[in-house]
Amino acid sequence: MREATVTFEDNSLETSTRNSEVPKEELSDFPGQNTIEYIANRRTSLRARYYYGTIFLATNLTTWIVRDYGQKLFLHSHYLNACGFGGHDCFHTMGVLRVSFGCFIFFFFMLLTTIKGTKLYEVQNAWHSGFWPAKFVLLAASITSAFFFPPDFIQLYGEFARVGAGIFLLLQLISVIHFIAWWNNYWMPDEERKQSCSLGIFVSTISYITSACGLGLMYKLYIPSSSCMLNIFFITWTAVLLMVMMAVSLHSKVNRGLLSSGIMSLYVVFSCWSAIRSEPGCERCCPQTQVNGHHVVTVLSFLIAICAIVAATFSTGIDSESFQFRRDEAQEDDDIPYNYVFFHLVFSLGAMYFAMLFISWNLNHSTRRWSIDTGWASVWVKILNEWLAATLYVWKLISPVLRQAKVTDQEAAVQQTNIEAASTEP
Repeated sequence: MREATVTFEDNSLETSTRNSEVPKEELSDFPGQNTIEYIANRRTSLRARYYYGTIFLATNLTTWIVRDYGQKLFLHSHYLNACGFGGHDCFHTMGVLRVSFGCFIFFFFMLLTTIKGTKLYEVQNAWHSGFWPAKFVLLAASITSAFFFPPDFIQLYGEFARVGAGIFLLLQLISVIHFIAWWNNYWMPDEERKQSCSLGIFVSTISYITSACGLGLMYKLYIPSSSCMLNIFFITWTAVLLMVMMAVSLHSKVNRGLLSSGIMSLYVVFSCWSAIRSEPGCERCCPQTQVNGHHVVTVLSFLIAICAIVAATFSTGIDSESFQFRRDEAQEDDDIPYNYVFFHLVFSLGAMYFAMLFISWNLNHSTRRWSIDTGWASVWVKILNEWLAATLYVWKLISPVLRQAKVTDQEAAVQQTNIEAASTEP
């Protein structure tokens, strides 16, 4: 008995000695050691998204101020060679591109510095979620330095920004379609959970009624005469797209219901309306009330448009799952809550997109005050975006059917080959 007691005490002493010699790095690998720290880091990371969104909003408001009131702000900027005499190359279109370039540089730098960050305990996460005074200095330096670049370089950036803005629209479109598909799957009837589809039917019905009313209003408001052939084509083709999407969605081989196509119809009708509204106000086929000065409706519409686009940029930036090619990777407790590289990529492309909105996609023409995304270039960008949205949505519906048909054909061919080989054997 004495020997057993001594042996037990010796083993306990040896065990405690070994544990005291284990490095902290190894102790931290045990489950539950860093749970509180991971939760705190995750909350800080999620909160950082809103800080970046606020920075993006403030930067674009600065872009608007430079565009509409830059001439007064840069009244004596002729001392700066990059701005030209009187500062004409630092406001209006060139001013918008300069601020956009500074914003792009800031978010692209954040992209490069977080490119390998995947865990909450890594330094990339600390940099992404903290050090805000240093980031504000970096942002101010990026925007300020953009006003020292020569006009030719800024003009070249404007051409590059057109491409970046187009990529941003494509990413945003994919995110919207992915959200619609998720919403449709969420409201699909589930026998195991005894989930009803009544709400989905209600939403789809309201969506189609609203889409039809929207088309009718556009026919009434934007086709005052039969000579408005372009608007007739835009609205009629939109109606055709709605019918095609509904027919494909209800096809027996697709069988996706009316909810997703109804919500997509709202998006397509809104895109058509937005495109027609972007037509120059002086055109007789797009009667718009010309408001001079800071009218309340004009100001509110302008600010709401900016906030809506910032919100769309924010939602696209945190939706990296829509662009994953592999969905079988399990999420671990110490993983970052969203993809930092994709987040900053979307915001850097969003800076280019905002620049195109403020200058109406035209590098050689100044827009009027308190206006955003008007002109024929903007019209065709929105129309093409609408058509691309409908095309991608229809492809998303029929691609599983085509893949299944291809697999079936391959299996039938293999089976036929096996039958022929078996029949030729003696």
